[in-house]
Amino acid sequence: MNMKGFFITGTDTEIGKTCITAGLTHAFSGLGLRAVPIKPLAAGQDLVDGQWVNDDVQRLHAAQSLGLSPEQVGPLQFRAACAPHIAAALEGKAIEREPLLAAIRASAALGELALVEGVGGFRVPLNPGYDTADLAVDLALPVVLVVGLRLGCINHALLSAEAIRARGLQLAGWVANQVDPDMPHVKDNLGALAAGLGAPCWGHVPRLAEPTAAAVAACFDLEQLRLHRD
Repeated sequence: MNMKGFFITGTDTEIGKTCITAGLTHAFSGLGLRAVPIKPLAAGQDLVDGQWVNDDVQRLHAAQSLGLSPEQVGPLQFRAACAPHIAAALEGKAIEREPLLAAIRASAALGELALVEGVGGFRVPLNPGYDTADLAVDLALPVVLVVGLRLGCINHALLSAEAIRARGLQLAGWVANQVDPDMPHVKDNLGALAAGLGAPCWGHVPRLAEPTAAAVAACFDLEQLRLHRD
């Protein structure tokens, strides 16, 4: 099956990939597409009402309107909040390539456009010899880079873009997410990112008091999304 969609990666961990993926789910759904958010690997669960849940998976699940189950949104979820290969090992498990790909493809088949969120930055180990960059190559999806706006983001973004293209993948676009509300010279940083990344900016998301999927979606350039929805 040839998947249609995007692989969402970031310049680092904790830079808002899940918020952006939820926003993209809402935005593409608003454009008439059956968008499927998928977080294939999620590490860090809390016990809520007798069930182990992951906040990121819950956020993505709430953003979709296709009646997906949390397990279809987040196929592999681990208890410990750490690197996924470590979290898996703590449970006596291994992250296996083919079952992981099969789970992603099964969820993607339930809609028209898959939004597959990676883990941390672009290269996070999953098992010996296999990382999230390899996963992106296996899925063969165009990549959207979430740039967390804070000191050092230009370097992180340019290195990430270089790594993405070195794997033969298309950088379809990037989203600036204001993780540091007090970051100075934001406009100049955005200009440097636009000049260096060589891909269209899909939007600049400011620091939102309530970063709901709808609020994040309102920050996107819908014309850019329309160009990429097919």
